[in-house]
Amino acid sequence: MRSRFAWFAFGAALAALILLGVYQIPSVKYQLEWRLDAAAGILRGWLHPGDTLPTPEGAKWAEITTISPLPQIEITKGLDTSPTPDPTPTPLPSAVNLPSPSWEKQDWNNCGPATLSLALRFFGWEGDQFDISDLLKPDRGDRNVNVEEMVYFVRTRAGWLMAEYRVDGTLETLKRFLAAGYPVIVEKGYIIESEGPDAGWAGHYLLFTGYDDTLEVFIAQDSFKGPDEIVSYEEVEEGWRAFNYVYIVIFPAQKADAVEALFGAGVDQDVNRRRALERAQSMIESDPEDAFAWFNLGTNLLYYERYGEAAQAYDNALALGLPWRFTRYQFGPYIAYFNQGRFQDVIDLAEATLYRTNKAEESMLWRGWARYRLGDLYGAIEDFRAALVVNPNYLDAQYALDFVGAGR
Repeated sequence: MRSRFAWFAFGAALAALILLGVYQIPSVKYQLEWRLDAAAGILRGWLHPGDTLPTPEGAKWAEITTISPLPQIEITKGLDTSPTPDPTPTPLPSAVNLPSPSWEKQDWNNCGPATLSLALRFFGWEGDQFDISDLLKPDRGDRNVNVEEMVYFVRTRAGWLMAEYRVDGTLETLKRFLAAGYPVIVEKGYIIESEGPDAGWAGHYLLFTGYDDTLEVFIAQDSFKGPDEIVSYEEVEEGWRAFNYVYIVIFPAQKADAVEALFGAGVDQDVNRRRALERAQSMIESDPEDAFAWFNLGTNLLYYERYGEAAQAYDNALALGLPWRFTRYQFGPYIAYFNQGRFQDVIDLAEATLYRTNKAEESMLWRGWARYRLGDLYGAIEDFRAALVVNPNYLDAQYALDFVGAGR
């Protein structure tokens, strides 16, 4: 009996070693890695189902009246540091259809790099999504690239091109840039239709290359669905608000003056954020139970380093219910809570995120900082190093290791 068991154990171990060896073959790993990771995420969702992120224990509801007004902001900073007025309203064409760039389907979790690749190709860039993801998200299991990273890539790797992002976009903003010949990237939410635990809200990038006022639609280059997809104005408005109405414009460096004029006074980031904050406040006054509006309010307050009020706004958003994927894409609550000394709330929120999105390096980073402030140096170092395993190019994690004296 023992002999049979020994042979069985030996056979199982040998089979496991063979399978592990086969898995290391690049072509096999490329095909299986994402399927295994996706299956693990689905399994975690089945074991601990839930549609929303947890509400921090330290959360306290804040009425909108507790947000004190911002001081008056003087418009002084444009792309070239000179004052820029809002563009004079001029009639826009009722329809615009810019040339569609050569389309490529996104790799797994790669809508950011793939969409940016489409935008760059519009201007003659000859790379692909993997040239971008190799720098911004080398691990295919990393499910997010944020707008700052995409702008960084353009500014440092695309030579003759520049990029700017702003929040508080409107349909009119998008149409104004499109009418001037500049495609626009937006980040918006949508609903994944599925019977499993992976169903529900998620974020996605789109590149808009045209619009039609008669049909009330945009023409979108969708790295997942295909080229020249039709997206209604209503769908854009609804999905866009979850991301503070953020948008990215890419343009040749010599066109900076023309692009600045299109941004108007909002080219000044302080002015842009003030307007976004006021918009979020207005949305909350119209619907106090709009979780996305509360989150946007927190994010815009965070820009002004008003951490206490931002934390209160994030508390409200989480109390009202944010989709479980939300902190995969946006990290403001970590920063606000950390600066308010709410370190356990940072850890709890990061762990809720990492349970379903296990390769979120930003959550690892902020959990590490919170652990460090609570005296858990070894736990902090473990988190910072784990973040660098996911993304070896993540400078914030390298800085954190250097700060605590554990740099490579």
